[in-house]
Amino acid sequence: MNIGPYSLRNNVFVAPMAGVTDRPFRQLCKQLGAGYAVSEMAASDPRLWQSEKTSRRINHDGEMEPKAVQIAGADPVMLADCAKYNVERGAQIIDINMGCPVKKVCNSWCGSALLQDEELVARILDAVVSAVDVPVTLKFRTGWNRANKNALKIAARAEAAGIAMLTLHGRTRADGYSGEAEYETIAAVKAAVKIPVVANGDITTPEKARDVLLLTKADAVMVGRAAQGRPWIFREIDHFLRTGEHLPAPLVSEVEQLMDEHLQAHYAFYGDYLGVRTARKHIGWYVRDLPGGEQFRRSMNRIEDCAQQLQAVRQFFASQAAFGERLQYGLAVDEVALAA
Repeated sequence: MNIGPYSLRNNVFVAPMAGVTDRPFRQLCKQLGAGYAVSEMAASDPRLWQSEKTSRRINHDGEMEPKAVQIAGADPVMLADCAKYNVERGAQIIDINMGCPVKKVCNSWCGSALLQDEELVARILDAVVSAVDVPVTLKFRTGWNRANKNALKIAARAEAAGIAMLTLHGRTRADGYSGEAEYETIAAVKAAVKIPVVANGDITTPEKARDVLLLTKADAVMVGRAAQGRPWIFREIDHFLRTGEHLPAPLVSEVEQLMDEHLQAHYAFYGDYLGVRTARKHIGWYVRDLPGGEQFRRSMNRIEDCAQQLQAVRQFFASQAAFGERLQYGLAVDEVALAA
C-alpha cells in the first residue's frame, strides 16, 4: 500500500508508543519486517521543541524511510506550526494523535479527548493539512465513550480535509486499554471512506492479524504492545499473511545478537546514565516468559552500568541455549526439563 508518494513494503505497521518507539526500536522493528513506523508523539507547544525529550522523539537520523512524526496538541495553529517545524527537519509524513487515552494527555484536551469536540477536530485537520506539503495521517479511537462513538463522522471529516490515511484503534477513550478491542466500527469506517484504513488494537498473533483484516477489510494492521520485547512479530505476521504458514520461533543466537545491537544503539541514543535505566523495560519485555526470565528481570534493576547490563544480557541469552536452539517462550524451567 501507499501513503501519498511512499510505497510501503507490507501492511504490518508499528504503533507509536510513548517511551517505547524511539529511533533504535523503530529501526529494529523495520529491520525485522515492519512495513511502517511512526515516532512517539511530539508536543506541539513550541516551548518544548528544543527540550532533550522532544529532540530525541523527532530524531530520525539514518532511519529507514519514510520518516513519520506524530504530533499532539489541541491548538490548530500550534499543531500546524509543529507540523511545519518537523517537515523542515526531515519528516516525510505527519501523523496527528487523536488516540492517546492517557489522563495526562487528555486532561490537556489532547489525544483522544479531542473527539468530544468535532468542530475543533475539523479545524485541526484543515490547519495541519494546509500547512505542509507532505502526507498527513490521523490516528484516533472509536469515540470518547461507548455511548458516544463518532468515528464515522471523524473519518468523513478527515477524508474531506485531505487526510491521507486513517488508523483506528478499536476502543473508546474511556476504555483506555482495558477489555477487548472491537472491530465492527473499523469495518464501518473502511466501508465509508476511500482512503486507506489501518486496524489497531489487540493485534497479538498472525492469526489475529489475518482475522482482523478479513473482518474489517482494512488495508493494514498496526501492532503495539505485542511488539514489546518481540519485534520479530512483524516478520511473523507478514510471512503468515503471505503464505499461511508460521515461522519458527527465533534462534537464541539471533535474539542474542539482536539484543546486543538494540542495547548498544539504545545506549548511544540516550547516553549512559539514561540509557541503562530506560533499557530496563525493554530487557524485561524480552525475557518475560523465558526460563529464568522473571528472576533475571529483577536483577536488572540493580545494575547501573551499561557495560555490566549488556554483559548480563549476553550471559542470560547464552544460557537459554541449554533449553534448545530456539527461544522457549511460555515454558517454565521445570517444564522445559521435562520436555527434553
